[in-house]
Amino acid sequence: MSSSCCLKGFPWSGTPTGRESKIKLNSLGKDIDTYIAGSDTEKAILIVADLLGWTFTNTRLLADCFAKEVGATVYIPDLYVDQLLGFFDKEIVPPSRLISPEDYATFDFRAWFARHSKEIRGPEIVEAARVLKRDNGFKKVGAVGYCYGGWGVFELGAKDKNLVDAISTAHPSFLTKEEISAVSVPMQILAPEHDPAFTPELKEFANREIPKAVGEEKYEYIPFPGLEHGFATRGDPNDEMQRAGLEKGMREVVRWMGKWLSME
Repeated sequence: MSSSCCLKGFPWSGTPTGRESKIKLNSLGKDIDTYIAGSDTEKAILIVADLLGWTFTNTRLLADCFAKEVGATVYIPDLYVDQLLGFFDKEIVPPSRLISPEDYATFDFRAWFARHSKEIRGPEIVEAARVLKRDNGFKKVGAVGYCYGGWGVFELGAKDKNLVDAISTAHPSFLTKEEISAVSVPMQILAPEHDPAFTPELKEFANREIPKAVGEEKYEYIPFPGLEHGFATRGDPNDEMQRAGLEKGMREVVRWMGKWLSME
């Protein structure tokens, strides 16, 4: 896949209304910065962010939306530990733009992915979910993953984990067929038509194998014709088709999490 698709996109207007705090990854002996939206004590949603990380305004606005509409407390932990996109100061993307074409030539994607491999970040993602359910006492926990975070929610929803009650992902990256086959909780996929990461082969495999693993009533695949990788977190709000897609993406996650995290 072309790694540049993980960074292209548009900033959204709006001011996040949540707060910054920390969560303790007890088994790993570290505290990590976390954006938190909402204050519900029974339902939580863990967002595994894309490469733009926990400070990215668009992702924080999504968290605010999910907290309000689902009635959950939403967490975006800093799973990339201050190493994200080194040409930005403290990971904060300038509000006027995302990464420019000139930056593609200078940013070492291969080195970044080596620093944030599944072997390194997987245990942190798992521990973050475990803390919410075990230590923070939430009765229901969902997970939402975007782009690079997509494989992370499949990890949380795997057969041997018992960490989350439902997962959703939009344009997931770096997925393997083994990870897709291992899912064991209600699963939603938001799939743009054009995606070099979540290929037609992987889409077909997911649509064939996930219903076998979880049951057809617990699997939802929603195609987004005409849209590209990144639409759900970095779509252009000034483009009619992209705006409709990103808004639908938000609504679908709200509906899915509302259904499976319901306390009724």
